[in-house]
Amino acid sequence: MDLTLPNAFVALGQLLLGALFVYGGINHFFIAPKIVPMIEARGVPFPHLTLYAGSIFQTVCGACLMLGIAVPAAALGLVVFTIAASVMLVNFWDLPEGEPREMLKGVFASNAAIVGGLLIAAAQAM
Repeated sequence: MDLTLPNAFVALGQLLLGALFVYGGINHFFIAPKIVPMIEARGVPFPHLTLYAGSIFQTVCGACLMLGIAVPAAALGLVVFTIAASVMLVNFWDLPEGEPREMLKGVFASNAAIVGGLLIAAAQAM
């Protein structure tokens, strides 16, 4: 890779996007007792297995993105992961009007922006 400003921006973007998922995936193992009941309440089957499998997946894909390994596959895997997690767990549409609903709308919008960044990373690496 040439050391140009655009390449440096791409590398930094991949590093930051990947780090978000690595941190989140590892953190889930430490806060599982708080997350599993929420996953269970949403009706997701096998909440413990779902949490741990998803956390491993996002950590591995995030690390690949950070290291520049299989970037298109890692980024697209994280797109699917982020959309699935958002639909299952950030379902603001099920909440009545109020602060919790507005907070989840913001989280959902942030996740949509992250998906956009991941799509750019995937396309750039193809």
